[in-house]
Amino acid sequence: MNNIELTLNNLSESYDFTSIAQASNGAVLYGSGGTRILASVCVQSNKPIEGDFVPLSVQYIQKAYACGKFPSGFIKREGKPNDSEILISRLIDRSLRPLFPKGFGYVTHIVVMVLSYDGKSDLALGALRAAASALYVSNVGIKDMPKMCVSAVRIGRINGEFIINPTKEQRAKSELDLFVSGKDDELLMIEMNTGAGVSVLAESLVIEALELAKQSIARDCASFREAFAPFVKPSLELRLKEQECRALAFLERECREWVGQTIVRASKSERADAFDEIIAHLVAQGYDEEDAKRSLGIYKKSLMREMVLRDRKRADGRALDEVRPINIVINPLPCAHSSVLFTRGQTQALVVCTLGGENDAQSIEPLGEAAQKDKFLFHYNFPSFSVGEADMIGSVGRRELGHGNLARKALRSSVLDFQSTIRLVSEILESNGSSSMASVCGGSLALRACGVQMRTLIAGVAMGLITQGERYAVLTDITGLEDHDGDMDFKVAGDEEGISALQMDIKLGGVSSEILKNALAQAKEARVHILGIMRAALEGVEPNYEVLPKVASFPVSVHKMVDIIGQGGKTIKGIIERFNVSIDLDREQGSVQIHANTKEELEGARAYILELVREVDFGSYERGMRFCGRVKKVLDFGAFVELPNGGDGLLHISKLTSDKSKKMGEILGEVSEIECEIVSVNGEKVELRAVEVWG
Repeated sequence: MNNIELTLNNLSESYDFTSIAQASNGAVLYGSGGTRILASVCVQSNKPIEGDFVPLSVQYIQKAYACGKFPSGFIKREGKPNDSEILISRLIDRSLRPLFPKGFGYVTHIVVMVLSYDGKSDLALGALRAAASALYVSNVGIKDMPKMCVSAVRIGRINGEFIINPTKEQRAKSELDLFVSGKDDELLMIEMNTGAGVSVLAESLVIEALELAKQSIARDCASFREAFAPFVKPSLELRLKEQECRALAFLERECREWVGQTIVRASKSERADAFDEIIAHLVAQGYDEEDAKRSLGIYKKSLMREMVLRDRKRADGRALDEVRPINIVINPLPCAHSSVLFTRGQTQALVVCTLGGENDAQSIEPLGEAAQKDKFLFHYNFPSFSVGEADMIGSVGRRELGHGNLARKALRSSVLDFQSTIRLVSEILESNGSSSMASVCGGSLALRACGVQMRTLIAGVAMGLITQGERYAVLTDITGLEDHDGDMDFKVAGDEEGISALQMDIKLGGVSSEILKNALAQAKEARVHILGIMRAALEGVEPNYEVLPKVASFPVSVHKMVDIIGQGGKTIKGIIERFNVSIDLDREQGSVQIHANTKEELEGARAYILELVREVDFGSYERGMRFCGRVKKVLDFGAFVELPNGGDGLLHISKLTSDKSKKMGEILGEVSEIECEIVSVNGEKVELRAVEVWG
């Protein structure tokens, strides 16, 4: 194999561009340690498609055989992608999509497959670097446009020191998880969250980490460009679609005031209707409908950006750093454990919190690792009616999964106690702006309203950016219009002290350190404002104890666990059915946790279990003591009878009857209690005889 061996930023890698998948437009077998990842790029170059979007799709697939396992589930074959595969696919897509300019209409498909995994390598990092290198050496090229080299790094922080591309063990101890992709010294995508017991990280440290990532990516790209040069295929020199905008001049000449008045309409639906009227007017003037839509989109974008940069005025009349009005309703759903209706402008999220036991945790099986339990879940739903569309609600898409994952990362580090399994669900009821950040705010409030112990309240806000030459404007709490026609979508979550999670996607070239600092400072001001409103909404709110599950935890000797479980699980199943509770046993630590709907059910199950495991003082039993005891277990040779102060005694069949032809069950029949006398006590073994001989 023709391997290129590189050691960059604490990462030893190999790239083979010539040995496999040569029917594709570009392919690489990427190696790091024992990990091997195949990335391939295929483009349909014969005919561009219609439509004003880049037809790029990315699939990241983990093969079970990569770590010597069979796929889990009934059908032993890889099926639909799991959450991890979808999130890494999104990571690659968000990093590479900005490389394709507007007008690129050729269907392009990138497939990344994990063929071998050593259990140590960073799969997300390796997958992105593999996909980016395959695209770079491929013959997918645009006429008169130079190819761009992309790389990615992960930054961690342990004991106050930043670490570039930390190992798996280091990531587990790191208080920072920052993933950044970029081209040369220009950042394309950022994902960051805290970890290792740290709730938030100061903005200054985040900026320092981003600068380190920026320098590392620039070094990578320079090395890649030199090392990959002999393997770059001759470019197809694909042409961008030439889209006529004949109506643009007419709009500038005749409709400037009309379009300007439409942009500043407060209602999203009213604005959409007004734009439809303008398009109809252009069609009536003889312009093609597609040309009219395209021309209006370009003209509307230029007017909005000019309004912001020149007049420092936004479409809805707000100042650049102003947050939209916020309204919060705590516990509008009386039967849910807790709920919050969070409304910010025309964005509305209903976030509901549910508490459960160990059995309610999500089972996950990461590639190459043992099955794990996730006790903090965040599910984000985006029904079509939230944007006024008349569509059926289908299965969860990649966007919903990504937004839910961002909110989960933003909130997880703020939770102190995972005694219960926590599920947050955000139902987006209206969307014009960042619904994921509204979900963060509502989720943090719902946790507090549920009585979950937290380090701090977390708020989230989406920042935007408009640039032209040296001029720029950072926008706080962007709307859908500003997101669509702006240059950056920068979501920041945290408290007054720092950041718990952020996500940035860039639509232009690099973002300067000055802009990043200003955006983070402006986001902090917005968070402080939002947190003040959130705290005011929580004043006087008490958890709804009537509907909240009742939880009790208590220690039990490890050797007593078998008494709770019983033969074949019969005892614990009986307790669960009798008291209507769920029971979680930790057999290693020796603890029992009970979840119940009512206090009475909880106390009943707790008392029953404590009685089961009560340590018995066998010294209190003496020969000749008589009592009436409950028959607990019947065997052929005898029966175990419950002693008055705990423990069991054995009543042998010979101590009940002289008839040797019968078994104990035949003699006792349906008898549940029997009067006995203690014959002998030997440690924990108590021998009994029946006071009255039978048969």
